[in-house]
Amino acid sequence: MASPLNLLGLKRKKRNEPLGTLETQIPLTDDQVRAAWTAASWLIDYPGEDLLERLPILDRVIIGLPDRPRRGLEALISALRTDDIMELRSEYVDTFDTRRRGCLYLTYFSNGDTRRRGMALLEIKERYRAAGLEVSEDELPDHLTYVLEFGAGHQLVEAAKILRTNRAGLELLRLHLEEKGSVWHGAIDTVCATLPTLQGPDIEAVQRLAAEGPEDELVGLDGYGDGSEDMPPMDMTPYGTSPPGQSGGEKVFVPLDSLKGLRS
Repeated sequence: MASPLNLLGLKRKKRNEPLGTLETQIPLTDDQVRAAWTAASWLIDYPGEDLLERLPILDRVIIGLPDRPRRGLEALISALRTDDIMELRSEYVDTFDTRRRGCLYLTYFSNGDTRRRGMALLEIKERYRAAGLEVSEDELPDHLTYVLEFGAGHQLVEAAKILRTNRAGLELLRLHLEEKGSVWHGAIDTVCATLPTLQGPDIEAVQRLAAEGPEDELVGLDGYGDGSEDMPPMDMTPYGTSPPGQSGGEKVFVPLDSLKGLRS
């Protein structure tokens, strides 16, 4: 039987000294973390024409990354360039939009379809507002692309806190994509590499989530063993908050297209 540490991609080894602000599994500077999050955020979005047009930019974004994050991102970029794009789009929908294990909404894993998730969404939204940002009402604030964009373009440490709070679900997503042989596994593995090495309580949380699944107050689903992996998470839009009236100097949370240094 495989060791739980091996399943989670862990090895007992000497702890790396951080190069930047964050404690990461592999030594990374703050700029490298931002580059990794920028690339991962773009690459886990739906593979539309706009993403395909960004691939040359992404080549430059990831060039300075260490082997582990760079290789996973390069593999995904290569697939987007060479594989049948219509098949990839269909696979994307099947992977992320129809299965709970592929959910990209971080608080779903840690809170399930419960009232606690509404509070978790509010807390994330308040973190954005504290940074002077407003979240678009067409997306929930816990979507992984939003959190990564927030960290890469605005508040590195605050975004890392959100990711660590929802670490178990992120690791379960990584394991799920690895098990499926998904081309998107490299992007999620890159994000996990920018977080601390999993230890004791975090490992237990991943194992518990894998065994039991997220909570569900309204439907009462028991873990992932009953077909619930084929059911998308509930729409939590009612828990969102309406943005206050925007003043002339108020910042709006915008996509990473506009980040400095990434344009050709």
